[in-house]
Amino acid sequence: MFKITVIGLGVDGNDLPLRAKTIIENHQNVIARTGETLSFAFIKENFGDIKTLDSIYQKSRNFDTLNKNLGEEILKMAKISPVCYLVDGSAIEDNSVSYILQKAKDVEVIAGVSHTAKCLERAGVCSSNITTVSCYDLSVNELNLPLVVTAIDSVITASSVKLSLSDRFGEEIDVIVTDNDKVKKIKLYELDRLKKYGYSTCLYIPKLPLTKKHRYDFSDLMTVLEVLRSPSGCPWDREQTEKSILKNVIEEAYELVDAVESEDDDMIIEETGDLILQSAFYLTFGEEDSRYSRYDVLSELCSKLIYRHSHVFGNDKAGSGEDALGFWNANKITEKGYQTASEYLSAVPSAMPSIMRAEKVGKRASKYGFDFASVSDAILKLKEEILELENAISSKNASEIEGECGDLLFSAVNVLRLLGTEGELALKRSTEKFINRFTLVENEVIKRGKTLNDLSADELDDIYNDIKRGE
Repeated sequence: MFKITVIGLGVDGNDLPLRAKTIIENHQNVIARTGETLSFAFIKENFGDIKTLDSIYQKSRNFDTLNKNLGEEILKMAKISPVCYLVDGSAIEDNSVSYILQKAKDVEVIAGVSHTAKCLERAGVCSSNITTVSCYDLSVNELNLPLVVTAIDSVITASSVKLSLSDRFGEEIDVIVTDNDKVKKIKLYELDRLKKYGYSTCLYIPKLPLTKKHRYDFSDLMTVLEVLRSPSGCPWDREQTEKSILKNVIEEAYELVDAVESEDDDMIIEETGDLILQSAFYLTFGEEDSRYSRYDVLSELCSKLIYRHSHVFGNDKAGSGEDALGFWNANKITEKGYQTASEYLSAVPSAMPSIMRAEKVGKRASKYGFDFASVSDAILKLKEEILELENAISSKNASEIEGECGDLLFSAVNVLRLLGTEGELALKRSTEKFINRFTLVENEVIKRGKTLNDLSADELDDIYNDIKRGE
């Protein structure tokens, strides 16, 4: 393969260095990525007609495919003769150039002035740690401020950028738009209301103080906690420890369950945030004592997800959710290094709610063939435990009664498990149902001008059954 020389044309003709001009003048095979830019207009005016790859734009399904197709076209040409490839802006920010560098060895890159540098220059900004992204690459996860978005070439693109960034930073945020020598300060929601767009149109969003932001991300949460636990922060937050907030963790988890059960999106948003806050506290505790960092936690989590999803990231094949769960559990056993089935069962956390723990222990035992053959068998065992409890009650032995009560509950959980019903949720819903019926009974009693204590147990049962039949 022959040599490929890549030249970044910069933003306009004034950006092209003398060496790049000399190469273009003397090269036999010069081709530009596109002829639709201001930088190419200068090239055409000074060097005559030069071929472009604009036809490939129409043939490509998306931006990633476009860059691959552009790169492949240049590589194909380089098999015949040396190629001089011209790209707008800086060559090191062009994804088609990145593709070429991965595939070819003999490549020289003359970077050129970037749209980011030109945007900052025109906006009168001098800033470090700038995040730069093409308007076509806004799907990337890390969009931090200060931010420059390049190549906003149409009102459709501007609208897409506005929607994407509004979700991330809020539509009321102040931004600066640069286009050639024009600079305009607007609100983000005005981005698709400009009169003109082009490859040189860029958007700059400055870094904002924490209290001036409209939208926040996880790093902001960690910063807020850092401030709250600082000497000048909140006394209550400074006093918290890993053990002091354990109750909060459990309460917030259950409040999220309630929010999901109620199908209330606003409540789900709030309770999800509260639960994340408890996790963020533990990240903060670890970092303050230099025992572990947020990166340790997130790395452990992602590594675990990748390893246990061997049917996604590995060679295993899962045709159903049941298959996937099988691979997950098998990988977990290997990962944890359990040597015996007993170790696997004992690893179920004792702090879990008792019904959930009993269900999980039953599930793990079943993986080793230790389970009922059918729901019917489990129900027979439940009936057997009822008889044993009756016998224990007759004996009036408190310890024996407690033991048989536990066996009865464990057997009931096994029935629910084999039926595919989550015991914790089932009991929660039944409890709520009883509370609602009890409330209706009391309302009916009040209508009669009485209180609950005025009626006998049989009379209350009659009202309760009438309400139950009416549901």
